Amino acid sequence: MAAKNGPGGKEPRGGEVRDQKTSSKPVHEIRLGRVRAAVWLNDTEGGPRYNVQISRLYKDKQDKWKDSTSFGREDLPLVAKVADMAMVWVYENPASAEK
Repeated sequence: MAAKNGPGGKEPRGGEVRDQKTSSKPVHEIRLGRVRAAVWLNDTEGGPRYNVQISRLYKDKQDKWKDSTSFGREDLPLVAKVADMAMVWVYENPASAEK
């Protein structure tokens, strides 16, 4: 996955939620600590559909922010919460309304 930098190279803020409407970025993002859920809008033959990508932010040896889809035991409660929040957002915001 591509590296993602927080504001000014600092760790992203916990609890940050964003709505974005461009095709190269998620339509919605939920972040708790270093765990993030990105909601993407995809066009399918059956119509628009959301997909959710969950990742964990970390700093590499060069002190640059990157993300991973691998989680440790201590990350799992945040993964569960972020997944739940993403599910609620998807149900409250039908993909058909995005078009």
